[in-house]
Amino acid sequence: MKIGVLTSSRADYSIYYPLLTALAEDSFFDLGVIAFGTHLSARHGHTVDQIVANGFSVTHRIDAVPTGDGPADISHTMGSVMQAFSGLWAQETYDLVLCLGDRFEMFAAVASAVPFNIPIAHIHGGETTLGAIDNAFRHAITVMSTYHFTTTDAYKARVIELTGSAANVYNVGALSIDNLRHLPLLTKAEFFDKFAIDLDRPSILITFHPETVSFEKNKEHVAELIGALEQLPNYQLVITMPNADTMGNYVREHLLAFIDRHPNAVGIESFGTIGYLSCMKYCRFMLGNTSSGFVEASFFPKYVINLGNRQEGRLVTPNLINCPIQTDRILEAVQRIEIADELAPVDAYGNGTTAQQIVSILKQVRGRLQ
Repeated sequence: MKIGVLTSSRADYSIYYPLLTALAEDSFFDLGVIAFGTHLSARHGHTVDQIVANGFSVTHRIDAVPTGDGPADISHTMGSVMQAFSGLWAQETYDLVLCLGDRFEMFAAVASAVPFNIPIAHIHGGETTLGAIDNAFRHAITVMSTYHFTTTDAYKARVIELTGSAANVYNVGALSIDNLRHLPLLTKAEFFDKFAIDLDRPSILITFHPETVSFEKNKEHVAELIGALEQLPNYQLVITMPNADTMGNYVREHLLAFIDRHPNAVGIESFGTIGYLSCMKYCRFMLGNTSSGFVEASFFPKYVINLGNRQEGRLVTPNLINCPIQTDRILEAVQRIEIADELAPVDAYGNGTTAQQIVSILKQVRGRLQ
């Protein structure tokens, strides 16, 4: 079964990892990775190198990254991605193409495949993020896909609602839980050797992306966030860089300027899957508006201060504290965590067998495609 896997960023690749491993190890599948988006960007860490280093075959590289962070830049990039992929789909034949998530460039790649009648399987459909334009892209990808792998029953029900059919919709749990159950994470000493960051110090893992629905508010949001970080000198602030979104460059530049001014802050472009999850394991808590604060953080479990509306609509588990992007409210949330009880285990996204379930279903799907 010839499968193409669309990956456009470090974020989706980290999630894909256990599935890519399972597919690569099974001779039933002819696997090829199609890398595009920020994977090909030096500024974003040229993370296609990580895919190659992990031993996966990158059969195609599509270089289309926004040159700026305005709405016109994002729109132009969507057009460039569609144009580039139209050439790929015309020359390559796949039994199935896997896609994941909700990014604008993922939408463009999938949309360009529709005229070619290429079967698409979508992972992480049915979720809701009202503070990001990704919400529209995710649902559109769902409608364009034939097969659906959701992470909860609630999200499965949403996909059925969107497509009008329960056919080919499977709740398999989250691939991230497979990672957490099976990947050997770094010790604190190993983490220090690799990244020169001492996680024996009380640390906050911070990932903040712009809100792309109300993008004009991002200048205010960044100012409020930095205002709070200024008042947390007793913590080591481990700050990962934002995605290539509307106003993503603005957020990045101000975070980098903050890091330059503060010895207790350190900036990281990309930890890689194991590095990021290891940092999450040992940090005191997380702060920001990343989806990993909902899925991966629930596994440990780890307290998360979820800022603003970007992730509004996702399943809320007991480790999450939803917080407006206001300096005083962020500091109040930090104080709540400092006196909070230890968290009980959270079981919301499956049992770590997601890749195995998807592989089994894909083998059944192959029979229907013939």
